Amino acid sequence: MILAKLAAIPPAKPPLVVEYLVIAGGGGGGYDGGGGGGAGGYRSSITGESSGGGASAESTLTLTPGTSYTVTVGGGGPGDVDNFGTGTNGANSVLATVTSTGGGGGGSNPGTNGATGGSGGAASRASATAGAGTANQGYAGGQGSANNGGGGAGEAGNTDGAGLGGDGVASSVTGSSVTRAGGGGGSAGSAGGDGGGGTGGTSLAVAQNGTVNTGGGGGGGSYDTVSRVGGAGGSGIVIFKYSKEYTATLSGGVTSSTTTSGDYKITTVTATSTTSETVTFA
Repeated sequence: MILAKLAAIPPAKPPLVVEYLVIAGGGGGGYDGGGGGGAGGYRSSITGESSGGGASAESTLTLTPGTSYTVTVGGGGPGDVDNFGTGTNGANSVLATVTSTGGGGGGSNPGTNGATGGSGGAASRASATAGAGTANQGYAGGQGSANNGGGGAGEAGNTDGAGLGGDGVASSVTGSSVTRAGGGGGSAGSAGGDGGGGTGGTSLAVAQNGTVNTGGGGGGGSYDTVSRVGGAGGSGIVIFKYSKEYTATLSGGVTSSTTTSGDYKITTVTATSTTSETVTFA
């Protein structure tokens, strides 16, 4: 009888260890010959992968079942709509105690500096200064050219050529390799970095926005174009991986999907309606 009762007791669940990829919203591009926006900050604890800014993977989170933790997907910042400013910085993304910093806005003509962010916004002109990236999240924007690319999670703006956005970082947490958090390209049609960076505007085309859910920076608005406004940054994303013994319950304003791979579940959060949304594990 005693043995039967013991056999009915379910085995204890493993500790709630959570791996994560948290990417903030990208910065908007500058106006009228503007610099590209910087990518959103990139923080990762996925085994075998890396964080932004050349950093190694961070430590995993150990969470408490039944406790509610904040989850926020940061939106991309709008591009600048007039001179003498910058594109707007992207919004932060959050999972529990992990916060990724929104990308810096690109500088606008004439000669506005790029803004500091997760990755830095590009300088608007050769004489201006690029925005710095945040340590272990992303790189600085480009400077020294007439057209400058925004910083990416994987490299600085202008690394691959004048005006080109910095590349992002690849992750296979969802099962296939996806590069995210590329910087926006500078004006005159400069390409955004791999990972969702928007292309800069030309005399015939508006600046492109960063790609949704990549944290890519917006392209810089061009001189004498159909629109001189910089492209908006792409929204960020929050992905977390945990034992399949647990179920994650998200609050009502969260847009998400969950898959199972082997012994793990992977939840991808693509949007949150407020900054007060939560996730609880049971």
